[in-house]
Amino acid sequence: MTDPVPMPAIVLAADRGPSDPVARAAGVASKCLAPVVGIAMIERVVTTLAASPWVGRIIVVQNARDDLMQCEVLARLAKEGRLFTVAAEPTPSLSALRGIDMCADEFPILITTADHPLLTGEVIEYFSAHAFRSGADIAAGVVAASLIRNRFPDAVRTYLNFRDGGYSGANLFALLGPDGKKAVAFWRRVETQRKRPWRIAKVFGWRLLAGYLTRTWTLDGALERASARLGVKAYGVKIPYAEAAVDVDKPADLVLAERILGASG
Repeated sequence: MTDPVPMPAIVLAADRGPSDPVARAAGVASKCLAPVVGIAMIERVVTTLAASPWVGRIIVVQNARDDLMQCEVLARLAKEGRLFTVAAEPTPSLSALRGIDMCADEFPILITTADHPLLTGEVIEYFSAHAFRSGADIAAGVVAASLIRNRFPDAVRTYLNFRDGGYSGANLFALLGPDGKKAVAFWRRVETQRKRPWRIAKVFGWRLLAGYLTRTWTLDGALERASARLGVKAYGVKIPYAEAAVDVDKPADLVLAERILGASG
């Protein structure tokens, strides 16, 4: 058993404001303020983080126009000196880097998103303990497609498919040392080429892309090869909780999250 080591946690909370489909469906100014069973998503995420022995101070990267302090929990934690906010940058990768800079190289660093209302202390515990033991520079949480489909057969998720099956991201990342920032810089390179698929392929390397398309490698094998490409050791934490993969990207996800939390509460 790995003893908890409190680390700063970054919550990426920026979105498209009132024009975001989830924000429109919920009638709120920002997606992260959409309520799930009466509680704003960001309030659920921050409450879970604050209760975890793995988390120290919390940094929320928000839209510059947002006043998230309308959430009582956030306002209280800010008053206690445990929560801080910083204005987001134009892209997710740059926003992540802004939050990382706020941590003043205090590694390890946990990163998650504000649209993750089903995040639990058990998920944070499992992910953090396995990430720490991995010896990697950066760890990412994933959930097996088979687990999600068995638990939530109607859920529409995006999967990356490998020889050992499909996986969905869990919106949980850990930068375990300074070299982990190289992966965020790599993310930035991919982000700038998002409208030019052939250039994305060039960034990753044709052999790595071909191996993925033909399902030549398992997830672990693909990450090993990606690590060599990035010059940083990456590790995938296979989380055994289907809920960890349910974030809220669209109104249908909001309905699903309401149903899950409503049934459990």
